[in-house]
Amino acid sequence: MSEQHNLVLLTFPDTTTWRHALDGAQRLPGLRMAAALERSADGVLEIKDTFTRGAGVATVGSGLLGGLVGLLGGPVGVLLGFAAGAALGNAAEEHLATEAGAALIVLSPRVPDGGAMLALEVREASPGPADELAAQYGASVERIDEQTFTEQVRAAEKKAEEDSTGTGEES
Repeated sequence: MSEQHNLVLLTFPDTTTWRHALDGAQRLPGLRMAAALERSADGVLEIKDTFTRGAGVATVGSGLLGGLVGLLGGPVGVLLGFAAGAALGNAAEEHLATEAGAALIVLSPRVPDGGAMLALEVREASPGPADELAAQYGASVERIDEQTFTEQVRAAEKKAEEDSTGTGEES
């Protein structure tokens, strides 16, 4: 079976078990990112925790590569190369974080009042491990393939941009 790049949503009817489920989710094969959203009984939504496998790797790796290139310029070149490389790597990670934030906004209506949701970005060879995790903690499971969800996020971003610039349809 080929891998599927999915967004797996684990929805919890209350806020008591998602923390343990997040610990288990971090051991799922193919997990790339996870976010825990919790909504109070009065409707206030909070992002309670996040996890990104390999966070910081782009920043450090780019910095080291820049430092190696900077060896050609001597000690000052190493310093400047490392700083420039780290800045570029950090910019790439910030871009990913911004996209993840937009995705969480799109997901927010799915979090029930008084409940919680784990949003897991996973490359799944099989749905079994995530389904077992959900069953263990009493969560419902919903899967959205990467392409479909990306289209939903882009459509929401476009609508928000049109609404903010006033180019959307008037009522």
